[in-house]
Amino acid sequence: MIAPRHILGTFDEALASLRDNVLMMASLTERSLDRAYKGLMERDDDLCANAIADDEEIDQLEKQIDKDGVDILLRFQPVASDLRRGVAAMKLSSNLERMADQGTNIARRARKLNQHPPLPEVELIVPMYAEAMSMFKDSVDAYVREDVQLGRDVVPRDEKLDELNRVTSRRLIERMAQEPDQLRGYLNLMFIARHLERRARTAPAEERPARGRSALALRRDCAGLHPVIVVLLGNLLHLPG
Repeated sequence: MIAPRHILGTFDEALASLRDNVLMMASLTERSLDRAYKGLMERDDDLCANAIADDEEIDQLEKQIDKDGVDILLRFQPVASDLRRGVAAMKLSSNLERMADQGTNIARRARKLNQHPPLPEVELIVPMYAEAMSMFKDSVDAYVREDVQLGRDVVPRDEKLDELNRVTSRRLIERMAQEPDQLRGYLNLMFIARHLERRARTAPAEERPARGRSALALRRDCAGLHPVIVVLLGNLLHLPG
């Protein structure tokens, strides 16, 4: 069955463009994170530098998505599923930007590590990175497919990454006591593990529908959105002032 087109064809085009920019941003974020990780594991400063340089392009794309999203809401004043799609795109782009920032942090820590002899404990990062990237890809896939169940399934997986982070931190603290001369290196690895844990926590696993939710819950979800959007959402959803 062919999905009915919106009464305003330009709205469909604007929403499709917004979605394409979000997917482009997700692709750039994944590339940046991959470069940071490879820069760490391969001790390659050039890859780290490329990951850091990617951040500017991602930041600009996030600003463009926010601007376009505000324009769509003001011009077309969408409701129901159209409204949720527009807001979801902007929320996702904000999360992607924060995830890219974590990738930049990892790249900077990796460059510091590369100035010193290699630490075998860097292998502790491997399972954390694999789990974090799996959560990231499934979160983006849930958005693309509008698969609520897949998004919900990602949420409890954060506990596994938390446990990996705890195990890694305990191991590195033990190594600090045994090799105090390598203290700086182990601290950088601990920070990298923490950045990975934060990255997965930032992954936008689920966009819940507005219907049946409390005003408090809706306001919490609106935190950090453009002020114009918050006012418009309040009007459309009839939230109390």
